[in-house]
Amino acid sequence: MNRQQFQLITRLLKQYQSYWRQDPFTQVISGQIPWKSENPELLTWLQSLSRDTISTYKKNPLLFASIVSEWLPDSELLCTITVPHRLFKENAAKLPRGLDSGIPGRKLQQISSLSDVCISDHHGSQWLEWCAGKGYLGRLLSSQSQQPVTSFEFQATLCESGQSDADKLSLPMTFVQGDAFSEESEHVFSHHQHAVALHACGDLHVTLIKHTVRGKLPAVTLSPCCYHLIHDTHYQPMSNEGHEAELMLSKQELRIPLQETVTGGERVKRHREQEMTFRLGFDALCTEMGLSQAYIPVPSIKKSQLAEGFEAFCRWAANQKQLTLPEADYVHFERIGKVRYWGMEALSLIQGMFRRPLELWLALDKALYLQQQGYHVDVFTFCDTAITPRNLVIHAVRT
Repeated sequence: MNRQQFQLITRLLKQYQSYWRQDPFTQVISGQIPWKSENPELLTWLQSLSRDTISTYKKNPLLFASIVSEWLPDSELLCTITVPHRLFKENAAKLPRGLDSGIPGRKLQQISSLSDVCISDHHGSQWLEWCAGKGYLGRLLSSQSQQPVTSFEFQATLCESGQSDADKLSLPMTFVQGDAFSEESEHVFSHHQHAVALHACGDLHVTLIKHTVRGKLPAVTLSPCCYHLIHDTHYQPMSNEGHEAELMLSKQELRIPLQETVTGGERVKRHREQEMTFRLGFDALCTEMGLSQAYIPVPSIKKSQLAEGFEAFCRWAANQKQLTLPEADYVHFERIGKVRYWGMEALSLIQGMFRRPLELWLALDKALYLQQQGYHVDVFTFCDTAITPRNLVIHAVRT
């Protein structure tokens, strides 16, 4: 099943790559939309959408896909490519006293769900918690299984804090400080361990998989994240099928799966809209006033500064880039920024249809690699999207 699904997603991603590869932000600035000539009616329809309609479609991708199928025949297929969802018992409410100390609510839900996955199909007599942080996941695993946990973490302060908490709770946890990319990191792996990782980024989860295979660990359960955090300029496929697919993915394209967020609420959305409007308006001002011929990337700004308004943002941005601003109609350029923002949001509806398929392609590539190395592998979601959009888990058991 993993192989068939991987091949289907590969076909769709390659067939429609002009629709998802280029970032909508870049498209509204350049005016260059790669699929414009092959699907002009779709673009005309997108550009006619009101703000409220765009917002509605953002919240309901299946509705959007059903309408867009008139111009993109595979749109509904793209939105229905999924993996099984596994429901596990909710154990956060009955954790031993102090076990959830310091763990934020949503994080606790994620950890509880992933620990249930691990416990329900546990192999080995020990645990290895990779990129452990303060060892929140390890706490639950050691408490529920009464088996020792080795928690491997790069930051010494997190190791110290995690070890202190584990000792207070009398949990059999040992923190090891180290660099995941050093040769020494392989020494913490043993063939008695079930390796686990929640939201290990990019090359960190790739390294975990490689060490698991070399160490012949009985099982590994990981939830990948931040696929763009890699050392190479492009994604390096792991499986035979991944290499055969010849689907080159840049770091920018590897960010696409991360563009779905569910945290933060309306305040965060308003900040994002305002900041993107200001950036797009500032670019229009610079272009029209002859200050630049290409987009000028502006550094991050404190959210509190946005309250000072568009003109203040432009003066701040110009100062950051050593530009001298001429007299300008700031109301006019802010209005352009707002038009561009909603144009970007409309275009992002198209790219958004490929977000989950692309993430599944990356997960299935790793699953197929593990299969080729002698593991039985399942890919599924371990919690609802509302808890975290990064809810895919790769669960592999050595056969």
